[in-house]
Amino acid sequence: MLTKNNSIVLSKLKYRDYDLIVKCYTQQRGVVSYILRGVLKSKKSQTKTVYFQALSLLQIEESYKPNQSLHSIREVKPNYIYKSLHTNIYKSAIVLFLSEILSNVLKEEEKNESLFDYIETALQYLDNLEQYANFHLLFLLKLTRYLGFQPENINKDYPYFNLESGTFEASTNGIYSISGENLTLLKCLLGINFDGLHTIKINAKQRQEFLNMLLYYFELHLGGFKKPKSLQVLNDVFH
Repeated sequence: MLTKNNSIVLSKLKYRDYDLIVKCYTQQRGVVSYILRGVLKSKKSQTKTVYFQALSLLQIEESYKPNQSLHSIREVKPNYIYKSLHTNIYKSAIVLFLSEILSNVLKEEEKNESLFDYIETALQYLDNLEQYANFHLLFLLKLTRYLGFQPENINKDYPYFNLESGTFEASTNGIYSISGENLTLLKCLLGINFDGLHTIKINAKQRQEFLNMLLYYFELHLGGFKKPKSLQVLNDVFH
């Protein structure tokens, strides 16, 4: 069955000598893996691989067979051409990091248009942002809504946040309770959208500590979640 599917590239992997396996998050079917046979064989066919950079937004004409794990692509074209995401070293580090996170957390082979729209819109926003050092923090925090463990946005005046329950609390609850700078930043981020990112003023150390807390929050709520290998690259670039 030939169909067109808007897609976000999550990862690519060389397979055998000349093939490429590309994992995408698609608008119509959630996570789909495609095999590009012989695409690494010649320079001419290798030019197609430029389409499959991390988090590229594509329209794919696919040959989809429901009972197969790998599907084939008949035609591909960009849905949106990034101006800076793959050329700006800082934004590229964010892209590498977020593509690894998304590849890890997106498992469902079913349609979720609101989640697809969120990721697509956020990436286009990042492409045009001039102040983006904290983008990944807000992106991950907003992603929790679609994954089912968004922090409860009530009792925000309480002095603690419980990472295990996802709620603000009046008293500490041991190792899962956060307070201080991480709590202040969490409250700020819960109250803004991407167009308010310029109002967040933190240094590299605060950014790293909050990100570590956020990744721990993901670990607590998602079985099998792994800390991204690209975390170190991200921290080095924004140090």
